[in-house]
Amino acid sequence: MAKVLIGAALAALVIAGGAARAQTPGVSPTEIRVGQSIAYSGPASAYGVLGKTEAAYFESVNARGGINGRKIVFISRDDAYSPPKAVENVRRLVEEDDVALIFGDLGTPINMAVRPYLNSKKVPLLFIAAGSSAFNDPKNFPWIMGWQPNLRSEAGFYAADLLKRKPDAKIAVLYQNDDFGKDLLAGLKEGLGEKADKMIVDAQSFQAADPTIDSQLVLLKNSGADTLFLFTYAKQAAQAIVKMSDLGWKPWSYLHLGAASIGATFRPAGLDKSVGIQTAGFMMDVTDPKWAEDPAVKDFFAWQKQYMPSADPNDSLVAAGYAYGQTLEQVLRQCGNDLSRENIMKQAANLRNWRFSLQLPGGSINTSPTDYRVVNYMKLQRFNGKTWDFVQ
Repeated sequence: MAKVLIGAALAALVIAGGAARAQTPGVSPTEIRVGQSIAYSGPASAYGVLGKTEAAYFESVNARGGINGRKIVFISRDDAYSPPKAVENVRRLVEEDDVALIFGDLGTPINMAVRPYLNSKKVPLLFIAAGSSAFNDPKNFPWIMGWQPNLRSEAGFYAADLLKRKPDAKIAVLYQNDDFGKDLLAGLKEGLGEKADKMIVDAQSFQAADPTIDSQLVLLKNSGADTLFLFTYAKQAAQAIVKMSDLGWKPWSYLHLGAASIGATFRPAGLDKSVGIQTAGFMMDVTDPKWAEDPAVKDFFAWQKQYMPSADPNDSLVAAGYAYGQTLEQVLRQCGNDLSRENIMKQAANLRNWRFSLQLPGGSINTSPTDYRVVNYMKLQRFNGKTWDFVQ
């Protein structure tokens, strides 16, 4: 049963499987305690649906008997996308809530802030909702692992496509002024190579808490650019799409995959205004008719009907949270009865030809002790006003 505990500065989502406390960190004969810090409020609050979906997913795991007889106790705390608050949350989760691991924390700056503490304490930080290439560093940070395609690889993927299909493009970039946005911008420049300085005619940054990015969009349009890279989260992506429409500007556009949500970005901005935007896809859009008869999609909707009946399937974050949850479930099952932090990390780094159920055909997951990249396979897709079309 899920509970929501709300305090003056805290919202914690808890999936509880019993009252037994752990004999070893985070694990007892009846429980596995998993912690999370994520934005349920603040500028990235749209991504709070990830935590809610993961909570619902673990509830379904518990209903199936848990992990080798142990129920998952999931404690998810609100950090409002504030790194200091996230550090406070994570310390509390480890030192007071006695979790075995931290899972699915949102955002590059958040995870950069909590990484030193968790690495020093040898507490796994697994399958974070952040794509910085810095999180694939098993030599220096062996306790930290990402999940989605890393940001530099994603931006390089877009650069390669642009060089192939529009080599004379004049590029404008809107990026969040933190490690997340800067990593994407660096990956774009690396991907463009020696042509980067000539092709990028303007780049404008913003702070995550800024109320609007209108002035930046005006400057980018006036630069004469015909191609736009939106290295943003959902809120600013929606604002940018609206402002482009207001300005009558329709550049060839690439959007960071973490913001490419029909529910969280395109519907608020306007589906008609979002037509033509491109992104890197790696999982099925469960609302796309072409996947309607796929068994994995049918299973997803059956699960959603039972455990998240009010969720909007157009919000790709719901399917993403489901996939994140499946990945952690797989690791914990591989652990067998050895749920030490060391073995949890060992199993996370030894996924072999495994697929989460909604992964695009052709993709699979393979991790190793020297390569922590989880999702690597990507296909370019373009929004048609309703769903995504693959770009050949």
